[in-house]
Amino acid sequence: MDITNTIRTAETQEVQRLIREIEGLEGQFREQRAQLQRRGMSLPPGTLPALQQMRADLEVLLRNYEESTRELNRLRELTRTAELVNSTLDLDDVLNEVMDRVIGLTRAERGYLMLRNPQTGEFEFRVARNIEHRRLGEKEFVVSNTIVRQVALSGVPVVTTNAEHDERFKDQGSIIQYGLRSILCVPLMLKGTITGVIYADNPFKMGLFGEKELELLQTFANQSAVAIQNARLFAELRANLDAITAMNQLLDNVFASIASGVITTDRQDCVTKMNAAACRILALEEAACVGQPISEVWPILPAETIAAIREEGPEEAETVELETEIAGRGTVSLNLRLSPLRDNAGAVQGVAIVVDDLTEFKRRESQLQAVRRYLTPAMVDNIQSIDKLALGGERRIVTTVFIDVRGFNTFPTVDPVRFMETLNRYLTVAAEAVTERNGVIDKYMANEIMALYNTQLNPMDDHAFRALLSVLDTVNGYHALYRQTGEAPGTRYYRIGLHTGVATLGNVGSEARREFTALGDSINLAHRLLENARPGEIVISAETYQAAMAYFPTPPAGLTVSPLEEITVKNRREPIRVYRLRMANE
Repeated sequence: MDITNTIRTAETQEVQRLIREIEGLEGQFREQRAQLQRRGMSLPPGTLPALQQMRADLEVLLRNYEESTRELNRLRELTRTAELVNSTLDLDDVLNEVMDRVIGLTRAERGYLMLRNPQTGEFEFRVARNIEHRRLGEKEFVVSNTIVRQVALSGVPVVTTNAEHDERFKDQGSIIQYGLRSILCVPLMLKGTITGVIYADNPFKMGLFGEKELELLQTFANQSAVAIQNARLFAELRANLDAITAMNQLLDNVFASIASGVITTDRQDCVTKMNAAACRILALEEAACVGQPISEVWPILPAETIAAIREEGPEEAETVELETEIAGRGTVSLNLRLSPLRDNAGAVQGVAIVVDDLTEFKRRESQLQAVRRYLTPAMVDNIQSIDKLALGGERRIVTTVFIDVRGFNTFPTVDPVRFMETLNRYLTVAAEAVTERNGVIDKYMANEIMALYNTQLNPMDDHAFRALLSVLDTVNGYHALYRQTGEAPGTRYYRIGLHTGVATLGNVGSEARREFTALGDSINLAHRLLENARPGEIVISAETYQAAMAYFPTPPAGLTVSPLEEITVKNRREPIRVYRLRMANE
């Protein structure tokens, strides 16, 4: 087996490995789904279908790759006599080389090549060259379209020593207008199919081409057809390999971005793979763990359970909950799901261990129990009143705040885990400022936060004032964050919109699962104001500004307020009166 075949075999095996890994992930996600369903939760929508589609795409890609490889091997054997033409597999290089050889072999002044588009079946201009090996544009090269079409349709070559006096073409305008003399045109044939046309001419010399040149060019054209097909197949093969690489990168990204830790072992119970979440949860490094026995990497794991799963291959995953000490983290609570890792034939090749860190969850559960003991009666009444609204609501005046914490196009290119960490850091600044002023976070929308003031849960008379205070706290928090992260002076990513008006607040959803939210034109208007804000700007409606400023004895330090202006926003005919606010970024 030569090195090329070795590479192709390795690439095939790599794709097969990716398919096996995806099948393993499908099994793990099904087990996760079952676990989550028992807890009344579910996987993110589309998780399993996305993996199944990924596996199906890889299988199609593998079949196409194998078929392309077989065809490429066969064609290479057929073209050993055309070493000069086949010195490259770049299609453009092959086409240029073909035309230079055509001109050299036939003594033509220029040459022109058309190829049939495999998708449309139409013949398309690909390259034209002259005797000086200069590439010509399509408009520079005037040819007899009649001759080209005739050869493309019939597959019969054409040679004429003096086109102007040839009875077959004497009425053709292009031949008469441009004084074309010697013309030679042959089909590119591959397996009995016309794949293209080679046209060569000399507008100055008569009698340049004869049967000898025709036979020579036809033989060369047949060899060239194979070389061109080789180059096309190589381009397809390279595209397939690029697709495999992209799919591999996607799979790695999916594996890296799974929130649960994932560890896989082989039949000798040695670690074969760990994702970033597992390394983070267990405070381990993948490079130091891969290839090592799992019992040495993580001694607390029940070795007998791992061995039993590897040997018995149960259908159901084994679940283990434990508390342990991890260096640098202290005591942690973990949930482990251990299941057999199978190959395509169903044989167990190792064990997959899914690790969920329950430390924060249990800490919050403990805090929640304490909160339930110490909640004020008023807060309990507010929560109960919201629940009693059923699937309806009530209209009340609220102040709505929308905060765009940072545009996605401003984030540096990082891996998914680091991106989410950075985004959450920005969201946290705004969320803490909102809750500090007793605002209610209605929802997170990617890089945006929607907050409400004066709902049934947080009734307040000074809601516009509190909303503006939380916005100013948010801005100050971002300025501090910019300094911490080394952003350039004057950096401003945030955009904010505020409006006060009547909205309907209540529960939407179903009897089994509902969500408290706010609906109405005033909510939409607050978001329109956000959309009209520039980076580092707070756009506040006149209604909110007047209500908030009634509580300020003097304007806050560092706050710049632009004159009142009217703007037109989407889906509203009447202009809106707004102020634009900016805080100094010291």
